[in-house]
Amino acid sequence: MSMNRLSKMDQVVDFVDEWAKGLNISTETYKEKIQWMSGTSLTVDEKYDMLVKYALENIDEANAEWTFFAARIYLHQLYEQAAKNRNYSPDFRYGSFYQLVKSLTEKGIYSPSIVTKYSKEEIDYFGGLIKPERDELFTYPGIYTLANRYLATDHRRNVYELPQERWMVIAMYLMQDESVPKRSKYVEEAYWALSNLYMTVATPTLANAGKSYGQLSSCFIDTVNDSLQGIYDSNTDIAQLSKNGGGIGVYMGKVRARGSSIKGFKGMSSGVIPWIKQLNNTAVSVDQLGTRKGAITVYLDVWHRDIEDFLDLKLNNGDDRLRAHDIYTGVCIPDYFMEQVEKRGDWYVFDPHEVRQVMGFSLEDYYDEKKGSGKWREKYEQCIRANLQSTKKVRAIDIMKGIMRSQLETGAPFMFYRDEVNRKNANAHAGIIYCSNLCTEITQNQSPTEKIDEYVTEDQIIVKKYKPGDFVVCNLSSINLGRAVPDGVLKRVINIQVRMLDNVIDHNTLPIKQTEITNQKYRAIGLGTFGWHHLLALKNIEWESEEAVQLADELYEEIAYWTIQTSMELSKEKGQYPLFAGSKWSDGTYFEERGYTSAKWLDLQADVKIYGIRNGYLMAVAPNATTSIIAGSTASIDPIYKPYYIEEKKDYRIPNTAPDLNHRTYNIYRRSSYILDQRWSVKQNAARQKHIDQSISFNFYVPNSIRASVLLDLHLTAWKNGLKTTYYVRSTATDVEECEWCQS
Repeated sequence: MSMNRLSKMDQVVDFVDEWAKGLNISTETYKEKIQWMSGTSLTVDEKYDMLVKYALENIDEANAEWTFFAARIYLHQLYEQAAKNRNYSPDFRYGSFYQLVKSLTEKGIYSPSIVTKYSKEEIDYFGGLIKPERDELFTYPGIYTLANRYLATDHRRNVYELPQERWMVIAMYLMQDESVPKRSKYVEEAYWALSNLYMTVATPTLANAGKSYGQLSSCFIDTVNDSLQGIYDSNTDIAQLSKNGGGIGVYMGKVRARGSSIKGFKGMSSGVIPWIKQLNNTAVSVDQLGTRKGAITVYLDVWHRDIEDFLDLKLNNGDDRLRAHDIYTGVCIPDYFMEQVEKRGDWYVFDPHEVRQVMGFSLEDYYDEKKGSGKWREKYEQCIRANLQSTKKVRAIDIMKGIMRSQLETGAPFMFYRDEVNRKNANAHAGIIYCSNLCTEITQNQSPTEKIDEYVTEDQIIVKKYKPGDFVVCNLSSINLGRAVPDGVLKRVINIQVRMLDNVIDHNTLPIKQTEITNQKYRAIGLGTFGWHHLLALKNIEWESEEAVQLADELYEEIAYWTIQTSMELSKEKGQYPLFAGSKWSDGTYFEERGYTSAKWLDLQADVKIYGIRNGYLMAVAPNATTSIIAGSTASIDPIYKPYYIEEKKDYRIPNTAPDLNHRTYNIYRRSSYILDQRWSVKQNAARQKHIDQSISFNFYVPNSIRASVLLDLHLTAWKNGLKTTYYVRSTATDVEECEWCQS
C-alpha cells in the first residue's frame, strides 16, 4: 500500500480497507461518513484527526475492535510525519535505524553511548530486527499515550522516533555493557519482550532510556533526620528528585512533635506539620519541567504525638494553615494498634524526641518479631510506664475513625503495616524499613543521612561531609499477564526482564549521591505485573471466587520462582549484591518463611546459598496505570473501572473498553471495581503477597455511602491476612448499583 499523504479522498477509501484488515468490523457506514471531506480545504493532519474521531465514535461494548482501527490511522500519520522529518520515502513505514540514531545523537537527544558502544554494523543489524507489524498490537489509547509522552522528538517536538525504534533503543541502551559475544542476543530478547507487549519498563525508563538526559528510576524514599540541617537537606534532595520526575516517599517519624523542646527549651517545637507544608510547597513549585506537580507521600507513625493533626492535613475544611493539599499521606501502623482498634482499647502517643532523650532508644527502630509479641510493644509499654511529659492517651478507635474519615474524603492516608513488612524483610540484618514509597509497593531498608563535618580548606573551599543513609531507589518494570501467560512465555520474559532491571542500576543517572550508594549496596529491583483482571477474563474466572484466589497463589509463586532463579544465575555471572551475607537469602530463611518445600524450591534454595543472589530486593507490584494503557491491558492487580467508559480529552472524547472485550469476556468484566466484593480482592492479594518480597500497590474500591463498620472490617481483614500495605481508598461520588457486599 502506498504511504503517500492523504491528498485525495479516493486514497482514503483504499486506506480504510487496509486499516480494517483482520479486524472484526464493518466499515461501509464509516466510508459514507467520511465522504464529506472530499474537496474540502482541510489540511492533511486535520483529515487524520477527523478520521480518528469518526473511528472512535464506533467504539462501544459490542464493537471494541474499532480501537485498533483508530490506532492504525494514527500510526499512519506518525509514519508520514517521521518520513518527512527524516527524509525517507513515505512508501516505507520505517526508515534507516542507523540514520535515526546518528541524527538524534548529533541533535543531543540520544545519549552518545549508543554510537560509541555499538558499531554501525551492529546498529544496522538491530534495525533489521525491527518488526513494524507489531505496531498493530496497539490500541488507540496505547499508541496515543506512547507517541505523545515517550517517543523521542527533536527540540521542536517534531516526530522522529517510531514505536518499534523506542523499544529497540531501550533494549540497546540497557544492554550496552553486556559482554560483546552475548550482547546481541540480549538486545534481541529485550526487544522481543517489549515489542510484543509482554512487559513494559517503568515510565522514566520508557521516557529516558537511550536519551541524553533524565533518570531511569520511578521513585525514591527518604528518611528525614530530626535536626534543622537534616530537614532542609532532605527538602533540597527531594526538590532535586522532583525536578527529574521522581515520585518520593518521605518518612517524618523521627522529627520531634509540636510542643517538644529545642536545645532544652521546652515547648518550642512546632512539630511536623510546618515541615510537611514546606514539602507541599516543594511539590507545587518544583513541578517536573512544567509537566506535572511533584509527587510526594509523607509517612508518620500512628504513635507520633502529631498524628491527629497529620490525619487532617488533606481535609477540605478547617484551618487552611494546617492543611497540605498537594502531598499524599501514609500512616505507619504496628500490629498492637490494630489489636487495640479491634478491642476498642486505649492508645498512647509520644514525642519521638523525648523518647530518645529520656528512654535512650528510638521507638521506630523496633518491630514485633512475631504476631502478638516482640521488642516494639515491649519498648512501647516502657514508654507508657515512664509517664513521659508528651504522653497522651486516646482511644485507638478514634484515631482509626480519623484515618477512615480522611480516606473517604481524600483517598488517603495509605496504610503501612510495619511489623509485617519488617518480619518479611529479606535484609533485616542490615537495617529496618520505616515506610513505603509514593505508591506503597516498595519496602526496603532506610536510614537518615547525617552531616558529620564542615570546614574550609587552605584554598578557601568549603567542604561538607555526610554519613549517607539508605536512600531507597525504585527500579521497576512489569509483566503483562494478559499476554505473557496465555502465550506461555512467562519464564522467557522474566529471564530477560531481570537482566534489564539489573542493568538499570548501572546505567542510571541519579541526582542524589546517597541513592547511588544505596542502589549499589542492595541492587534492588521491583519486578511487577499488570493485566490481572484481563487474565481472569481470558480464563473465564470470576473475580469473586476461590478459583481466582488459587490462580493468584499459583501464578505469583511461579513468578517468584523464575525471578529468584534468574537473579541467582545473574549472581553466578556478575556477582552477588554486597550485603548478601547474613541476609535471609543467604541462610535459607526467606524460603522457609514462605513454606517453599517442594523439590524445585529446595534445589533453588541450595543454589542461592552457594551462588548468592544478584538483587537484595526483587519483586514489587506497582500501579503502572500508564504503561498498562500502552500495552492494552488492565492496570496492576486492580479490577477495571467499567467494561466501557468515555475519557474526555482536550480535543475529543476517547471511548475505552476492557481489553479483549467480547461476548465471552463481558461477564467477567461486568462486575467491575465498585461492584466487586472487596473482601475477595483482599483474599487474592493475601495469596499473592506471600510470594512478593516487597509489597503491592493495592486499592480499595468503595461507595461513599459505605458504613464505617464495613470499611473498618476491610482494614482489619487486610491486616489479619498479612497485607503489608494498602494504597488508596477510592470512593465513588454516588451510590453504586449492585453493591450488595458493602451493606452487609
